[in-house]
Amino acid sequence: MIEGPGNGAFVFPAMHRAPFTVTTLGTGAALPARGRYPTSQLVQVNGAWYMVDCGEGTQERLRAVGFNFQRIGHIFISHLHGDHYLGLMGLISSMHLMGRLTPLTVHGPPDLKAIIDIQLRASGTYLRYPFHFEPTAPISGELFLEDDRVTVSALALQHRIPCTGFVFRERQGPRLLKPDRVSEIPTFKRNAVKQGEDLEFPDGRRLTNEELTLEPLRPRSYAYCSDTAFAPELIPHLRGVDLLYHESTFTAAMGARAKETMHSTAAQAATIAREAGVGKLLLGHFSSRYKTVDALLDEARAVFPNTILSSEGAEFQVEG
Repeated sequence: MIEGPGNGAFVFPAMHRAPFTVTTLGTGAALPARGRYPTSQLVQVNGAWYMVDCGEGTQERLRAVGFNFQRIGHIFISHLHGDHYLGLMGLISSMHLMGRLTPLTVHGPPDLKAIIDIQLRASGTYLRYPFHFEPTAPISGELFLEDDRVTVSALALQHRIPCTGFVFRERQGPRLLKPDRVSEIPTFKRNAVKQGEDLEFPDGRRLTNEELTLEPLRPRSYAYCSDTAFAPELIPHLRGVDLLYHESTFTAAMGARAKETMHSTAAQAATIAREAGVGKLLLGHFSSRYKTVDALLDEARAVFPNTILSSEGAEFQVEG
């Protein structure tokens, strides 16, 4: 709710906000599990689509949710364990075969460039669309992407090989027109007023921007942490994000295995969420040893109640 003039208040329903969603295409860990697929996600910010990781079968999952993957402009690969990138070449190839002409940028570990190049060369494939590769490094806070909708920066995850998490932060939107004053603003002037200009009339009258607008809605944020051991050093970089996806491969009973493989338990993921003061925690990257993941959810909620489970093809709103 955003306070208006006087004693009233204006409530802006969700339809007034640009969409910011996360779709979890795969929620499994390294080994296959019935009904779970390797890690991949779609992040949408105001109509722009970004992919995070691309495990085997990602194309099938995109088809299953009815998504046209030619709309993806950027793909972020966290690290070079197969369950996070082995679907990438198939997706790149399918985009080519389907006649893609718009640019695609892949952001990932430096060695990924050689993997892509050798497969294109060995198959005699010459992409018909502009393809760009941007190397990443696991340095928390390093900026990877900045466009008119979002910024994407790095998280230094703690894993057996270099592994990078990602923080998506929505760009600050324009000021909001007060619902009871919109009719006073000529249509062709409304965008200028949203950008902070005062409104001047031909007869010399002037309405200040403060009279006509409200503060912009608070930008929303999403953080992606997979794969990583328990890493309290991430907390300052996760402070206050609206939605945190954090791997929860094991229950606390498997803590020794989590430490050995540099993964997290559900309780550890929840501890990070609690200490960082995030809005909501989304669990994923479940070990194939668990036929159901209710125990993981219960364990996390005991530490951080506002926890939910990711699932194949589910869409989650990033709510500010």
